[in-house]
Amino acid sequence: MNGRTAVPDLERVAGVFHALSDATRLQLVDLLRAGERCVCELTDTLDASQSRLSFHLRVLKEAGLVLDRREGRWIYYRLNQERVEEVASVLTDCCAPSKRWLKGGCCG
Repeated sequence: MNGRTAVPDLERVAGVFHALSDATRLQLVDLLRAGERCVCELTDTLDASQSRLSFHLRVLKEAGLVLDRREGRWIYYRLNQERVEEVASVLTDCCAPSKRWLKGGCCG
């Protein structure tokens, strides 16, 4: 890098925040913080149908927040730690009063 803060891809960032804008998806993220979980564990813990959770897991996966792997007939989900750290960094940067997040603008 040339010493400048990279400007985030706002569409991608917005997609991640959209994925986190649902209580069920936040519960899933919270459960996955403890480590990889089988979809059957998630359905039992949240007392939700597999089809409902599959929809929410797909949204999280499309946002890059969740990774999955298949083992036999089961699918296991885990957080994508790299993306989680990236989102945390963006949130810290855009909300810190001492940091300039976006370049340009009417006053910049």
